[in-house]
Amino acid sequence: QVQLVESGGGLVQAGGSLRLSCAVSGGTSKYYYAVGWFRQTPGKEREFVAVLNWNDRYIADSVKGRFTISGDNGHDTAYLQMNNLKPEDTANYYCVATPLFTSSYDYLRATSYEYWGQGTQVTVSS
Repeated sequence: QVQLVESGGGLVQAGGSLRLSCAVSGGTSKYYYAVGWFRQTPGKEREFVAVLNWNDRYIADSVKGRFTISGDNGHDTAYLQMNNLKPEDTANYYCVATPLFTSSYDYLRATSYEYWGQGTQVTVSS
């Protein structure tokens, strides 16, 4: 069973930066999972943010140019670097994982991910 543990959320002023971490453990092999992030605000659907599928990176248009996703060499920790944060980035951020996928995979859909972390709150003040 894959376990995901997020850290790094908090309160920051608009224009500031935060880095989220997601530690991946368990599963048949830690090298076989795509790891990413979704976010959610009360009353809204979960929104795709970014995913790292081995060495391929996919970033949502809403955060492109401000957020980057990366992983360590051991592929057991994923990072979401968030720069130039805006109040509309305020949300609960969830780490997600699923087995590595091909180019036809619907990575934008929340139901495409098998494993979810418990979430970490990011609040951006204006």
